[in-house]
Amino acid sequence: MISPRPQRVVLGFSQTHKVGVSCYPQTRREGLCSPLLKGMAVVCLWRHMPFPSSMSECTARSPQSPTGRSAPADCGGAQFAPRAQHRLNPSDPQWKEALNVRVRRRLSLFLNVRAPVAADWTVLAEAMDFEYLEIQQLEKYADPTSRLLDDWQRRPGASVGRLLELLAKLGREDVLMELGPSIEEDCQKYILKQQQEASEKPLQVDSIDSSIPRINDMAGITIRDDPLGQKPEYFDAFICYCPSDIEFVHEMIRQLEQTNYRLKLCVSDRDVLPGTCVWSIASELIEKRCRRMVVVVSDEYLQSKECDFQTKFALSLSPGAHQKRLIPIKYKPMKKEFPSILRFITVCDYTNPCTQNWFWTRLAKALSMP
Repeated sequence: MISPRPQRVVLGFSQTHKVGVSCYPQTRREGLCSPLLKGMAVVCLWRHMPFPSSMSECTARSPQSPTGRSAPADCGGAQFAPRAQHRLNPSDPQWKEALNVRVRRRLSLFLNVRAPVAADWTVLAEAMDFEYLEIQQLEKYADPTSRLLDDWQRRPGASVGRLLELLAKLGREDVLMELGPSIEEDCQKYILKQQQEASEKPLQVDSIDSSIPRINDMAGITIRDDPLGQKPEYFDAFICYCPSDIEFVHEMIRQLEQTNYRLKLCVSDRDVLPGTCVWSIASELIEKRCRRMVVVVSDEYLQSKECDFQTKFALSLSPGAHQKRLIPIKYKPMKKEFPSILRFITVCDYTNPCTQNWFWTRLAKALSMP
């Protein structure tokens, strides 16, 4: 007996495409459509197409068949019931969270098997626009399908709907039939969870963003900064000093920048552009642009409010000096008492003639540490 030609049953429409499945006439009368029906119904949901609240609605409440299933013949050309309020965003990078571990493991069991008669994970990778060398790299993994999905989810356009659409295009109706209902259930649970989390968020949040400047004033603060803020200038150390100690700062530049150490120091009078608040510039450079801060301690340093702010700000970033962020230097004898907030940190003492020959080597090594 010659099997009749399959007819096209349209499941739904969108602005960009139309989804349908093939059914044989006798199966349509009995309410038994091809396995692609369930899978493509899930595609309809996750491709942002109007989807029924239940599978029975796709038949426009048609009478039940003897098998207990609604006859899909009544769906021909009918629009799905609108359900536009809650949809999974196909550009959501966390789409894989919607699928539980069991579904992903079963998907790997289907696609990891290399068979000449069915599209495996390598064919799926080609459909996802992976290159030949990338596919070869994935072959070394014990579960290449899972790794493929991990890499694919970081690409634009990755979504559950797109995955199911590719499986249907590759003819993997078996996967859609077996996993389609589970995927639909997982995604609906995921959307419900997202809705519950959104409804539980307080009206008043902890953060206040009205005080955050809308213009990036810190984009160009040093002489070598990119004006557009694309390539900010970074330093090995920020030098905290008062104007009366500028001569020793020049000596530091000669010993650390102009020798084989090739360190990059941030000296405010040389590197920072004028016209911006000194406190904002200092905090930006110390926290985000410089790996260390060198404090040139002297009697004049103790009277400088700017140096006091810079020192305390650096200490707040590394309480207890656990990250070795701040390095105090004593380069000349002091009449006043050494700052109490720096007493617990190891000092580089330039005033001791017995250790002066090791001074620059120790300092350069400390600044070169990662």
